[in-house]
Amino acid sequence: MIIPEFEYLAPQDLQQACAMLLEHGEDAQVLAGGSDLLVKMKDGRTKPSVLVSLKNLDGLKPIRYDASIGAVVIGARATHSEVMNSSVLMEKYRSVCEAAHSMAAHQIRNVGTVGGNLVNAVPSADMPPILIALDARVRIAGPARERTVALEDFFVGPGRTVLEKGEILADIVIPDQPATGSNYKRFGLRRAGSIAVSGVACSVTAIEGVCSDARVVLGAVAPTPMRSREAERILRGARISPELIAEAGKAAGAEAKPIDDIRGSIEYRRNLVDVLTRRSLKAAFENGHA
Repeated sequence: MIIPEFEYLAPQDLQQACAMLLEHGEDAQVLAGGSDLLVKMKDGRTKPSVLVSLKNLDGLKPIRYDASIGAVVIGARATHSEVMNSSVLMEKYRSVCEAAHSMAAHQIRNVGTVGGNLVNAVPSADMPPILIALDARVRIAGPARERTVALEDFFVGPGRTVLEKGEILADIVIPDQPATGSNYKRFGLRRAGSIAVSGVACSVTAIEGVCSDARVVLGAVAPTPMRSREAERILRGARISPELIAEAGKAAGAEAKPIDDIRGSIEYRRNLVDVLTRRSLKAAFENGHA
């Protein structure tokens, strides 16, 4: 199919972009990398009459460390390749670079943006679990105000977020957590370019072999990325051991809420969550004590 005709707008700053979105309402959508939006338009799954391009908003591009707030800031326009190769992230949160590397193929990573990956709110997306495991927040700009939302509260359902009319996701903020090791494991039906059948991200803080805090985040096994609260409860305050990790994996598998589809049954996905949780926890613990 051919992409339907649309009006193309290229605002010069974030406030102008928000104003354009508000003015055109339901007829307008944001264009960043376009790796998802243009395909949907070609397939007829979405039919915006106005595209508001973010190409001139260079302030949404950098990946930097902001010492004033003690956090890594990832601009929403940063591509997955830029995340994958970021020296800042490689030093602070290598797991985020690895998660970006695990998704799609080179062509998609070179144009697809982190902001787009989050705003699309696809349950199988690879970036949300690791960012939630690292307690990330998102800064949202709007026509009249700016607000910050914990990423785990950003997703409402498949394809749905808390973004309101005229709002744009501006950047992702990962706060300092020097004692934490983190990791993301995923499984797809092909070695490369496949959608995750299941994914698990873990972040652990351990002192002398005892877990003082943990986050276990599951992807592709619920309508939105979800934390396994039971697995986290099992880990906190306990000495890290193969038996403890196995218990947490079993709890995460039981807590998952997968569906049956062509890529895997409910039972298969629960088993994957169990296995991936154990692998991710082990890697996260080891990364934090390298």
